[in-house]
Amino acid sequence: MNSVTKDARKAAARVGLSSDEIIINGGKPLRGRVDVRGAKNLATKAMVAALLADTPSHLQDVPDISDVGVVTGMLGAYGVTVTKVGEGELILDPSNVLKAHFAQIDALAGSSRIPILFCGPLLHRLGEALIPDLGGCRIGDRPIDFHMDALRAFGAIVDKSYEGIRLTAPNGLKGANIELPYPSVGATEQVLLTAVLAEGVTELKNAAIEPEIMDLIAILQKMGAIINVEPNRVIFIEGVDKLQGYTHRALFDRNEAASWASAALATGGDIFVAGAKQQELMTFLNIYRKVGGAFDIQEDGIRFWHPGGTLKPVVVETDVHPGFMTDWQQPLIVALTQAEGRSVVHETVYENRFGFTDALIEMGADIVVHKDGLESVTRRVPRRPLEQAAVIIGPTPLKGADVEIPDLRGGFSHLIAALTAEGQSRVTNIGIISRGYEHFIDKLSDLGADFIYEG
Repeated sequence: MNSVTKDARKAAARVGLSSDEIIINGGKPLRGRVDVRGAKNLATKAMVAALLADTPSHLQDVPDISDVGVVTGMLGAYGVTVTKVGEGELILDPSNVLKAHFAQIDALAGSSRIPILFCGPLLHRLGEALIPDLGGCRIGDRPIDFHMDALRAFGAIVDKSYEGIRLTAPNGLKGANIELPYPSVGATEQVLLTAVLAEGVTELKNAAIEPEIMDLIAILQKMGAIINVEPNRVIFIEGVDKLQGYTHRALFDRNEAASWASAALATGGDIFVAGAKQQELMTFLNIYRKVGGAFDIQEDGIRFWHPGGTLKPVVVETDVHPGFMTDWQQPLIVALTQAEGRSVVHETVYENRFGFTDALIEMGADIVVHKDGLESVTRRVPRRPLEQAAVIIGPTPLKGADVEIPDLRGGFSHLIAALTAEGQSRVTNIGIISRGYEHFIDKLSDLGADFIYEG
């Protein structure tokens, strides 16, 4: 059994999925309603933030996904009590934080990159942090150098061993001046979670400003932190002596919302995404409209549908917020296989995010990946090292095939492709999808998909 399959089965087991495959009979429009809960990229970080407090925190709208299970297990290993008190509601009590062993953390964290964000809080609480080899989706190197350099700037000592990384802070953590070489979301979260209890003032330049980052800052402010977000991606954090627990409702998952929107477009369907909001999706909505998709923004969600007629080709450049998210391009590419003409997607964030297109090509799509990117006089996002480009020519009818899921967003895109294709597809390693998509099997059923899942 390869490592991807092992990760998929572990993830599936955490949310009660007993089978790692689904058989889909495609060619049927998806119609109906799905509900999206809190964002994977916020809820898990909010759970880590609870470690910083002296009193319990109450987090609402927590999605039932595998990554939440990973963080729950890790918090438990460190003595944090996580109690489910209602549907999507957790109480996190950090009053008995204790040290954990490498092997215990490694076993819990094998399929997630969240453990690295435990560093700052654990250094404050215990004076030590243990980080095993990092897992997560295989979409690029995602080096941890940004994280380690930032922690060293605060005064942490980083020691590497065959087990992983051990960090200590014998003289405590002090505020620092940090400039990120790239506005990395993870590194920005690392600095925020470390700086709030560090002695003195921290200035962070070239910070990420994604909605999930802003929501994490709101949580930390509720806890007692002093954080100022300045123009031009600069954040100032004044360290405080202690933090208290928070009560917070997580921001909706804009990645899941965009994925269902693309599914509606690709299958010729009509999906109401309850909980989706306009502001965090504005860049996506612009591209969706250019392609020819229709949407109606309502108070409690957004309706997405294919209005009929021909879909149009587009040129998309992924970028950090407020640009077009890299997580949005994969499901959108499936819909672009049905657009008339030549679409181009420039991927500037991760260097290996087009691997999922191999399965689409096998299903009949006309996609060419340019591993060194493409020059264009109309580019708005500056060229970046390791960027790639995908050229999609459509429309091409998709045909059912056997597909093995390689990563989270690519995996959901494979589901969309199988639902779009004529004939039957067998999709394996579906447990990976549970890392970021809550109850996706039930939601497919609610939308009228024709599939067989023996769970």
